[in-house]
Amino acid sequence: MIVARSIAELDVARDAIVGLVPTMGALHAGHAALLRAARAECDVLVASVFVNPAQFADGTDLSAYPRDLEEDASKAQAEGVDVLFAPSTGEMYPPGFATWVEPVGVAEGLEGAHRPGHFRGVATVCVKLFNIVRPQRAWFGRKDAQQVAMLEQLVRDLNLPVEIRVVETVRDADGLALSSRNARLSPAEREQARAIPRALATGDVEAARAVLAEAGLDPDYVAVRDLVGPTLAIAATVGTTRLIDNVPLREGAAP
Repeated sequence: MIVARSIAELDVARDAIVGLVPTMGALHAGHAALLRAARAECDVLVASVFVNPAQFADGTDLSAYPRDLEEDASKAQAEGVDVLFAPSTGEMYPPGFATWVEPVGVAEGLEGAHRPGHFRGVATVCVKLFNIVRPQRAWFGRKDAQQVAMLEQLVRDLNLPVEIRVVETVRDADGLALSSRNARLSPAEREQARAIPRALATGDVEAARAVLAEAGLDPDYVAVRDLVGPTLAIAATVGTTRLIDNVPLREGAAP
């Protein structure tokens, strides 16, 4: 496996089917599912590891984000990654950088309302990665359903030559969606966080709110939106850790 730390070091066969799995590192079983899905469909698999400062409004949250490139490289290699692209912040945002992608539409509300500027950062870095790697296909997890819907809109609106592939949410045995942030939860907080998948299992906004309230959680939102199809979405902070999750609903589900 090649580890490229700069754009100039990328050497991807352009006559092959190239797949991209963008990540912020701290790779876990959810990322492994993305990598396996991509590995099955492409000749050359590129994974990126870049903790994108542009999608963090809170500097404390950014600095606390786990980073272990050596461990990530080991996991990526085990999943058959051909090229691991791990650029520095200066490589992606050189001095004088001043061009941003500002998505609206599906990016408004939910995470867009609670994390101002977040989707601008996601959209901008993904457009850069698509242009740098030039994949025909890119894989994302359904856990970030609003992000996926935004990227599908972005690709469509800007006529980008890449197909967005979606992999279903991977969960732990207790139902909690896998996330790099889960490692921050204490045992008591982990038990409290289990209310989130239980709330989603109700398939109903008011019933979900009741489950969360019983667990002592005051969510940022519980809502039904069209995100890769009708979706019940929840965001809630457990202790100091903000978690998001969602489940697809049947067509015609009530908000």
